[in-house]
Amino acid sequence: MNTLSRFLNALDSYKVTDGSKFRLADHDPADDGHLGLDKETGKKLLRQVKGLLQDLQELLYANQTHSLLIILQGMDAAGKDGTIKHVMSGVNPQGVAVTSFKQPGPTDLLHGFLWRIHAAAPQAGRIVIFNRSQYEDVLVSRVHPDLLKNGHLPGALNTPEFWEGRYSDIRHLEHYLSRQGTIVLKFFLNISREEQRERLLARLDIPEKRWKFSPSDLHEREYWDDYATAYQDAIAQTARPHAPWIIVPANHKWYARLVVIGTIIRALHNLRQITPQPNPDVMHQLDDYRTRLLQEKP
Repeated sequence: MNTLSRFLNALDSYKVTDGSKFRLADHDPADDGHLGLDKETGKKLLRQVKGLLQDLQELLYANQTHSLLIILQGMDAAGKDGTIKHVMSGVNPQGVAVTSFKQPGPTDLLHGFLWRIHAAAPQAGRIVIFNRSQYEDVLVSRVHPDLLKNGHLPGALNTPEFWEGRYSDIRHLEHYLSRQGTIVLKFFLNISREEQRERLLARLDIPEKRWKFSPSDLHEREYWDDYATAYQDAIAQTARPHAPWIIVPANHKWYARLVVIGTIIRALHNLRQITPQPNPDVMHQLDDYRTRLLQEKP
């Protein structure tokens, strides 16, 4: 079995489709799949799989029966932006869109929390990447429940029933998207607290990276344990076969990017799509057009 095949087989250990026994603490942020890969080998493998992704994207676009929604979540400095840049650099940009969900604005807050999410979902044949997503509404607002007061919401807030309702709404939306032909892949870029500290320090120590630093990074870092609990609950409550979570070991950026692109490749390959063929009448016309072009004099 070659290196690519061994790597793709190793991806199953990161996939969560049933959250009943999920524990975030069981997943090592520094895991490398026990494949004996180093950074240089990983980069070569990444270049190889990018070519596969390009071919599969073309089939997705040509058939227009399915779409792909990629959700990226993680602590600050987990590498979401870099993952998007490296993983999707080899695909046709006409078939890909990236939506970054920031703090909801006044209009967003006048609608249900899934309103802007549904509006950004991919159309048939397309790939959409969510840089943060609907899960912010069971993460940030869970850690900072005072934010719920801005949402024009009726009834009691920040109760177990309230959060269960949000998890249920998210599950139903993802199930609906799946039944419409959307592949839903949710990635949690899992870094350690120490790795985050080193990455934040790099943003301060390297002048070219200082633009990335925000004072809110340090503020939110104080809530590390609260966010870990919120992620634990969100993943456990919403992991399903039709909308799995992939717990990506992200302490090593090169390996995290391999895990993300490998998972995408496997999901698209499982569609078993082929190049669509025109119906016989159209094919006959195309043959006539070809004959006419061949008969033209130079």
